Amino acid sequence: MATYVTVDDVDTKLGAGWEGTGDKTRAVLDANTWLTAKRVRLSDPVDDDVVMAGALLAQEAANGRLYADTDGAVKRERVRADTVEVETEYQDGAQAQTGALSMISDLLATYLPKTNGVTILKRL
Repeated sequence: MATYVTVDDVDTKLGAGWEGTGDKTRAVLDANTWLTAKRVRLSDPVDDDVVMAGALLAQEAANGRLYADTDGAVKRERVRADTVEVETEYQDGAQAQTGALSMISDLLATYLPKTNGVTILKRL
């Protein structure tokens, strides 16, 4: 696993108390694991956008939201009571995502490998 962000980096970016009741060291481990799994390009020194994303990921991890349990995607739900009706239908494979994770994805967009599903093979 690569090291994109450290506890000191997160303390600098987010200030004291960013971890709430969570474990700082574990949160940073989770953030580095997430960044490694997404195959974010690692530079020396680590780009500021990646460090900021790592800090936000660590904060999400400290709050139990980075590698949180998820429920299965709702295919269809309908609730009807008198004249009030609520209907929910999610696409297959849909997952909830926090606003913070959306921001993190945008911060990392230029650092993530481009995948379009096409592989070009060259004969030697």
